[in-house]
Amino acid sequence: MNLLGNNWLGRKLEAEIIISYDGVESAKAVAEAVSPDNFKVPPGLSIKTERKCNNVVTCIKCRRKFQTFIATIDDLLFAISLAEKTLKTARKLE
Repeated sequence: MNLLGNNWLGRKLEAEIIISYDGVESAKAVAEAVSPDNFKVPPGLSIKTERKCNNVVTCIKCRRKFQTFIATIDDLLFAISLAEKTLKTARKLE
């Protein structure tokens, strides 16, 4: 099976990514920072991010190419990393 070709079209790829934080406020800030991505997705792709206690939970469902699925996860992790760095910098300024 060619994982990178069109053989994955029509199949649903799914991922649940859970990132834990020390406090609810950090989790809330990160979840809110990446949540706008929930609404700007092409057909065949679903992303839902929410805060559950001290965790940021993202569910990704993809009926597109495998590369799209991997790129979506990469984009999400980059956005989370950027949100964490911004939060850390903002806390230093307080």
